[in-house]
Amino acid sequence: MAASRPPLGARRRRFVLERPLEEPDGFGGVLRCYVAGPVLWGALAPASVVDRTAGGRTDARPVYRITLRGRPRLDPTMRLVAGPRRFAIRAVTEPDARGCACVCHVEELPRESLP
Repeated sequence: MAASRPPLGARRRRFVLERPLEEPDGFGGVLRCYVAGPVLWGALAPASVVDRTAGGRTDARPVYRITLRGRPRLDPTMRLVAGPRRFAIRAVTEPDARGCACVCHVEELPRESLP
């Protein structure tokens, strides 16, 4: 067993996979919304912090590793949701060739303010 692989019992956090749905906006662009997909079970572990510049200011965003059970088909256009927290998928790797798990390198998205 690899040292970086969490035990199966540690993968008890519930994630909902959100898939993007794009519709034309009538002006040559698209409107993107996310629809809930399947429920996945995994473990969340902190990795680092990245600085993102937007609107003339720099924000520090936490980066995590999410180890999921099984091998779902994931790509960087999708998001993972755990309760009120949303995570943008940046990269997906497989720790071994058996396909028992996949590791998502994710960035936590800022919470959207409610009107």
